[in-house]
Amino acid sequence: MPKPTFQPTVVQVVGYKNTGKTTVVCRLTELLKQSGYTVATMKHDAHDFEMDKEGTDTWCHRQAGADLTIITSPHQTAILQQRSTPLEQLIQAWGNVDFVLVEGFKTASYPKFILVKNEQDIALVHTLEQPIAIIAWPDMLETVSALKLESLPTAPPTVALDDLESMYQLLQAERNRLITSS
Repeated sequence: MPKPTFQPTVVQVVGYKNTGKTTVVCRLTELLKQSGYTVATMKHDAHDFEMDKEGTDTWCHRQAGADLTIITSPHQTAILQQRSTPLEQLIQAWGNVDFVLVEGFKTASYPKFILVKNEQDIALVHTLEQPIAIIAWPDMLETVSALKLESLPTAPPTVALDDLESMYQLLQAERNRLITSS
C-alpha cells in the first residue's frame, strides 16, 4: 500500500464542455484506487446544480432556511451548503487523501491536464497556468504535438486521450515532485 504523505497531490483536469474531462477523472480514479491510493474528486459546475430531491427531509430543511444540511447513513455522508466554496478551502477541508482530482476550476493554480478535442480548444493551452500535459483527442494528436509553445516555461508533453498509463505516470511524477520538495 502506498505511504500517505498528508499533503495530497492535486491535479486539475480542464477543458471546454464535452472534451472528456469526466471520463479522464473517472478512469484515473479507478487506476489510482487499484494501486491502493485514496482519492478525492471535486467538480466545478458553472450552473446551479441540485443534488437534493423535492419532498425529502433534507430538501425541507434547506427550504426552511438551513445554511448547512448534512445527511449521513451507514455508508455515506452528504453535505449541502447554501454558498459557493473556494477550491482551496475544499482541498484544505477534504484533502486528507493521497490524490485530489479536480474537474474544472480552470483558473485555479494547480497542475493541469488540458484536454483538446478540436482546434478551438488549443487557446486554453496558452492561457492556463501549470500544464503538466496536453491530453489530445486522436484526430488532434498531430496538430497538438506540432504546437510551438514558447509562451510556456516548459512545453508539456502531448498524451493521447486513451493513453491512461502515460497520464498515470505523470500523476506519479507530480506526486514524487511534491514529496521530494517537502
